[in-house]
Amino acid sequence: MALMGQEPLSDPGRAEHYAQGAHRRLGSTPGRGMQPELCTGSVEGVPRGQAGCRGREAAAEALRAGLGRGSGRAGGREGDGGGGGGSGVGDALRFVLPRQVLSFWLPVFYEPEDFFRDYLKMMANIVILNLIICISLAFWIVSITASTYYGTLQPISPWRLLFSVLVPLVIATQGFRKKSLDHSGALGGLVVGFILTVANYSFFTSLLVFFVTSSKLTKWKKDIKKQIDSEYKEGGQRNWVQVVSNGGVPTELALLYMIECGPGEIPIDFSKEYTASWMCLSLLGALACSAGDTWASEIGSVMSKSKPRLITTWKKVPVGTNGAITLVGLVSSLLGGMAVGIAYFITQLIFVTDLELSAPQWPVIVFGAAAGLLGSIVDSYLGATMQYSGFDENIGMVVNHQTKDSKHISGKPILDNNAVNLFSSIIIALVLPCTAWYFWPRR
Repeated sequence: MALMGQEPLSDPGRAEHYAQGAHRRLGSTPGRGMQPELCTGSVEGVPRGQAGCRGREAAAEALRAGLGRGSGRAGGREGDGGGGGGSGVGDALRFVLPRQVLSFWLPVFYEPEDFFRDYLKMMANIVILNLIICISLAFWIVSITASTYYGTLQPISPWRLLFSVLVPLVIATQGFRKKSLDHSGALGGLVVGFILTVANYSFFTSLLVFFVTSSKLTKWKKDIKKQIDSEYKEGGQRNWVQVVSNGGVPTELALLYMIECGPGEIPIDFSKEYTASWMCLSLLGALACSAGDTWASEIGSVMSKSKPRLITTWKKVPVGTNGAITLVGLVSSLLGGMAVGIAYFITQLIFVTDLELSAPQWPVIVFGAAAGLLGSIVDSYLGATMQYSGFDENIGMVVNHQTKDSKHISGKPILDNNAVNLFSSIIIALVLPCTAWYFWPRR
């Protein structure tokens, strides 16, 4: 009879093999746990008088006879040799079935090293969870004290603080494990994620969409990217400098937002909350700009069928040149910004309660897409003029620094890629809310 996809074990030799494996997993050695016993019955194919054979005769006999009668001592009980198989079937299966098979018994087939490793993991998780709770309560006490002393600050819920610490910690840990972040990048991402989550859940979801999609796209078609990018890292492995260049502006805006109106979600409405609405759109623009630039670089470099053109001279240049654009890249940047805008809009629908009394919120999707496209263009222009690009004939790739074998393509060595990203996000963060103020619908 086959159980759980396993082949039938009618051969007593195979039964003995599994029984021996069971005894090894149980650690049945003299002086510990189960004592060695001599077989009291005779079963064909099973050695007589072998130590540590508890339950082996019953297992082999039960399987050979179709789980019928058992002989000998099964599970520490004396069998009567006639009709005693019913009491030995459970113990026989317990010793014979591999541990991958689902059973109703406790997991006694635990290797000692596996047990201690899992135990340490469990204790580490408990300690980390308790630490997170303590940190959240500490922030909550500080918030209550500050609101009582100053009288104008809104206290933060302890549940909001717990969520703001726990979720970014999980995301940063996963990013580090999957090599999307290095040690410094994970720590910097934890700080950025905590501040944005405390301030506004819409900020958090926008950041989450940007980080997740960018990490996935960085690993997408990595074999091709290794051949065209001289600075390609496995998984991306963003450090704290890259985290600050993409998340520094949103973090500062989130802090200003909390000072202005406290933590929480509000509808974007320039007629009622001009300053807070301005900051929300500014933060959205910065994240959409970063997402648009990343999508354009990661998708356009491998999906475009035509050679990229330099945005300043419109000449064809090698793939990987700073400031080069393609139609596929521009469309991808628009979609990247739109994804951030959609995340912001959906979060507004979930957490904002008085949307029917405020201006429509759907324009955040449109302005998110516009910020992604415009941010990619600004980034390309800065890269073409203020970032060095040269073709190294030895490696056959575009490099971002001068070497004796590189041939200049475009740009001056003024800024690096991180500085270009930072200035691009600052420009879009300033331009987008001013533009949205003119076109945002009002009630």
